[in-house]
Amino acid sequence: MTSSSYAEPAVDLDGHRMPLLGFGTWQISDADAAEVTGTALELGYRHIDTATGYGNEAGIGRALAASGLARDEVFVTTKLPPENAGRERQTIEESLAKLGLDSVDLWLVHWPPNKQASPEVWAEVVRAQSDGLATRIGVSNYSLEQIDELTRATGVTPAVNQIRWSPSIYDAATVAGLSERGVVLEGYSPFKASDLDDPTLREVAEAHDATPAQVVVAWHIAHQFVVIPKSSRRERIESNAAGARIELTPEEVSRIDGLAS
Repeated sequence: MTSSSYAEPAVDLDGHRMPLLGFGTWQISDADAAEVTGTALELGYRHIDTATGYGNEAGIGRALAASGLARDEVFVTTKLPPENAGRERQTIEESLAKLGLDSVDLWLVHWPPNKQASPEVWAEVVRAQSDGLATRIGVSNYSLEQIDELTRATGVTPAVNQIRWSPSIYDAATVAGLSERGVVLEGYSPFKASDLDDPTLREVAEAHDATPAQVVVAWHIAHQFVVIPKSSRRERIESNAAGARIELTPEEVSRIDGLAS
């Protein structure tokens, strides 16, 4: 294992630390997941993001078991598919069995079931947390209004909302709305949702002897957004992580924010 890790910087989830840099595993097959995730862990990633719908939880479980890392050293997220509404407990138990864990650090409702907030589903997620199957719970691809509906119905606000996010689609109102509700913003598809040829990103990258992709990661970190870049290639996995060590100036952050205008 590497002597340095990306456990920090992290955001506090009511006493539980969530590393701002995570490793995304969407479209990584179960057959490849053990090796690729093992590489990410070796290179210092301490936050792994998967989902029932990705079909790779078993492979990730093998990587976790082989890593030699203590359970509390790795933050693990998985997600409930919207079509599994009504089978919430069965789904989380199957995920835990595949991952080889007693609990996940974060369990998300992957998409609003039938495009509705579905507080009855959220109530079952809350119950799973109460029973110790997930340390923290949240949602993915939910609107602020849908989050409010869950809070009104259950008294429990999601800890995290994982959404498609990048400088190109930065929206200050979304940032403020989640912050006001105490919900952490986690961004996925940081590169696919970015124009990595944008002159501003290239200029900032040159100033830091970095790549535009690394600057996108650094921008997330500067804002305290969680970011989960994904790659299957060792050199890219390592390069993406290095972006978390780049310290952008406030002016650079503001310039990058402006890419969405």
